[in-house]
Amino acid sequence: MTRATILVVDDEISNIEIINAILEDQYEVCFAISGAQALETMRELQPDLVLLDVLMPEMDGFEVCKRIKNDPDLVDIPVIFTTGLGDTADEMRGLSLGAIDYVTKPIQPAILRARVTNHMELKSLRDQLANLAVTDALTGLKNRRYLERTLRAECARLARDEAWLSVIMLDIDFFKQFNDTYGHPAGDRCIAMIAATLKRVVKRASDTPARYGGEEFACILPDLGPAEAEIVAQEIRRQVHALNIPHIRSQAEPYVTVSIGVASARCHSSIEPGTWITFADQELYRSKAAGRDRVSVIEFSGDASGMETGTHG
Repeated sequence: MTRATILVVDDEISNIEIINAILEDQYEVCFAISGAQALETMRELQPDLVLLDVLMPEMDGFEVCKRIKNDPDLVDIPVIFTTGLGDTADEMRGLSLGAIDYVTKPIQPAILRARVTNHMELKSLRDQLANLAVTDALTGLKNRRYLERTLRAECARLARDEAWLSVIMLDIDFFKQFNDTYGHPAGDRCIAMIAATLKRVVKRASDTPARYGGEEFACILPDLGPAEAEIVAQEIRRQVHALNIPHIRSQAEPYVTVSIGVASARCHSSIEPGTWITFADQELYRSKAAGRDRVSVIEFSGDASGMETGTHG
């Protein structure tokens, strides 16, 4: 089991050594000796908790905490101030900036361990609740809310190098007729089996398969261009065939099939994240119009105009 990471921020190395000695048996402890270094380390490591000294040169702990809580990538990381000030006004100021607790110096080992343990347990519960909020209960895939949030983050990240990003949208063909014929419990099992197929195929750590809604799914594929994304889409289609789920009322095949749309572009700050969804959805409907059970792909440019498109059975 991976141990939680705690970042200790203090300009006095002796204080860092004391805190490390208290916590190293239970946690991975890393450190920073300035506010600027702390912010950089946090963005790189995403620690589970920060122990932040108040009195530091150049950028004090209050300013560091303020920047943490104003950064959408860091705001959820809990901060405990470590200070020798012992002033109620300073404590109130820190708590108003978003810190969750204060530990006074000189550090008392038992008190530090107890407070860190309590807050780590609370963070674990918050993380579990946050994960439930973005997870689809039926399939275990991430939901639309998480997908859209991830798409925004990936667009921003990949735009730095104008790297490729592809989005897949897919829909179970004639799903209403499937439900009408076999019943909603069978429909739920069908959706769960398609979701399991996505998990098998879309399996890179950077990929995000999600249930978009109803019988519709979506996948974010960072660093994949149109040709590579089409290979992934065709493999999804092939593996759905291999499930061989009977569907006597389908007008495509006597088993369950999916129609798929793929949109690919090099990321650029001028392209809104939703553009990938718009084009992938457009290609999904091209696949349906062409007879279903096929893949349609579009490559679009920075001005959001389609460049190349094709439909393949």
